[in-house]
Parts: sequence; structure tokens; C-alpha cells
Amino acid sequence: MKERIAGIIINELKIKDVTPQTFDPNLDLIEDLGIDSMELTTIVVVLQDEFGIRIDEDDFAQLTSLAKIAEYIEIKKKD
Repeated sequence: MKERIAGIIINELKIKDVTPQTFDPNLDLIEDLGIDSMELTTIVVVLQDEFGIRIDEDDFAQLTSLAKIAEYIEIKKKD
């Protein structure tokens, strides 16, 4: 699942020279990559479609790394 999420992040942010296999799961998307709220919202929309879940807007702030996003999706899929 982390590779799928990494692929979405890489594709949406148009990150060069990184693959889903080499994407650091603990990289902070906001601090290290400097994404803004619009980019995060775009990623969230794609994640919702890809995994068939709903991500509450109030939860966006906790989706700061690949590892945290994967953990969040695992929990949502169990609900």
C-alpha cells in the first residue's frame, strides 16, 4: 500500500528522481517538500478515489508523511 500512496504523491507533486520504492515514508510532506493546502487537498482527493475511503477535512493536518497516510488509510478501511 505504501508504494501505491508514494506513487500518488510523486505523480501529483511531479517529483523527479524518486520512485515509489525509494520514497522515504517518514519524509514530512509539508516541512520537507513544502506542499501547500491545495496540493494536500489534491492528494487527498486522489487517495479517496484510489482506496474508496472518505478523509475528513479535519484529519488533513495529521496526514503529514507517507507512513502517517498509510496508517490512516488502514484504520479507515477497517471502519
